Amino acid sequence: MKKYILPLLAASLLLGSCASKKTLTDCQDEVKTLQDKYQKAQVELATLNAQLAAAKEKTEGLNSALKEQKQANKELQNTLDQSINGGAKNVEMLVQEIAASNKYIKQLVDAKSKSDSLNVVLTNNLTRSLSREELKDVDVKVLKGVVYISLNDNMLYKSGSYEISPAAASTLQKIAKIITDYKDYEVLIEGNTDNVPISKTNIRNNWDLSALRASSVVQELQNKYGVNPSRLTAGGRGEYNPVADNDTDEGRAKNRRTQIIITPRLDQFLDLIDKAPDTEE
Repeated sequence: MKKYILPLLAASLLLGSCASKKTLTDCQDEVKTLQDKYQKAQVELATLNAQLAAAKEKTEGLNSALKEQKQANKELQNTLDQSINGGAKNVEMLVQEIAASNKYIKQLVDAKSKSDSLNVVLTNNLTRSLSREELKDVDVKVLKGVVYISLNDNMLYKSGSYEISPAAASTLQKIAKIITDYKDYEVLIEGNTDNVPISKTNIRNNWDLSALRASSVVQELQNKYGVNPSRLTAGGRGEYNPVADNDTDEGRAKNRRTQIIITPRLDQFLDLIDKAPDTEE
């Protein structure tokens, strides 16, 4: 019996020793884990303390800026109060100046509106009175408050001449009627040529040709259609007012033109607005 007791005691001691070693290792691991967590917590605490200090510094700066702004607002309010109390007359004068300025602006807007309306009336009346065939040789535009009626030289004059062509009679008659109806318009007849030199013995150059052609239109309007000559002005611009390139036949044809330039006097034509034709027809 005794021979079995000793081995059992030895086994028990051996098992107890192994159990103690395992517990110690687990404890050491736990301690290391706790130390790591503690160090991490220390780092986080230091970071939070730094952030808190920065926030406090920023808050102090904002409070200081707010205090300065309040003081500036107070000074500005004092200045404004002094201006209001001491500058009532200046404010009243400023209001009067603004009112006068607004009145002037309204007058300018009204004048512009009336000018546009009058030009639309004239343009519509001219274009409606002309046939489709005539409109091929007549161009009507309104530019900067002035009406321009551009007439093709091939329709107006005999070839290489400043004499009015019979084919132009119908068109000039209709234009003359418009000019006669609107008695207070100023009318400038302006001749223009291309840059090809004239070869007529009785005409020195394109200046002469453009002026002679304008004069022919003026006299036609006066003598045949009864337009008051005191309203008419004839002028020649030669080749020096081109609207197209003189390097092509088409461009030269556009440059050979006579313009009838009609300028309204607004203060004498306000009633024309009520006579404007219906543009939807």
